[in-house]
Amino acid sequence: MYFLTPELYFPPASEASPEGIIAVGGDLSPERLLLAYQNGIFPWYDADEPKLWWCPNERMVLFFENLRITKSMRKILLKKEFQVTFNTNFKAVITNCQKSPRKDQNGTWISDEIIAAYCKLNELGYAKSVEVWQNNELVGGLYGIDLGDVFCGESMFSKVPNASKVAFIHLAKQLELANYKLLDCQVHNNHLESLGCIEIEREEFLAILKS
Repeated sequence: MYFLTPELYFPPASEASPEGIIAVGGDLSPERLLLAYQNGIFPWYDADEPKLWWCPNERMVLFFENLRITKSMRKILLKKEFQVTFNTNFKAVITNCQKSPRKDQNGTWISDEIIAAYCKLNELGYAKSVEVWQNNELVGGLYGIDLGDVFCGESMFSKVPNASKVAFIHLAKQLELANYKLLDCQVHNNHLESLGCIEIEREEFLAILKS
């Protein structure tokens, strides 16, 4: 296990543990976070744990041609009952993600330290959000890191049914129009799979990221 020092460095992906942990410790400076994402690495740890940096063996991604929109979801989109904005209230989105209850989880990995670090990245133009509104109330959204041709999704939330799906679909369509390579969703869950995301090998993901 590699323990980070003040030097801006991450070991190669081949040194990740079987679970996908590549390093421990370090800080959440903008420079370190950007270096991490540029190399397919992301932080993920509980507030009472040391900082853990991950580069999983399998990566959940969306190739835009695979985006799955059900008939019922198409009807919701056509009704235009939700309004979608991009990067207009980043802090509100990440704060709602922090407060959003997760199935089979007692708490959240989005600590106040994480919020401060990603809000700084937002100020620098790297972290971005999607907001979903209903009757002028923020009811859903997501945020992540924009690398210019790959968007690394971090977390999403919904206060009403389908709001996070609306955010995801709108983001995917925007990224496809801008010729992004893919939407990185990090690790598998059934919600992402239902939207068309698939798992690919780490080596394939890193090759796309570096191409």
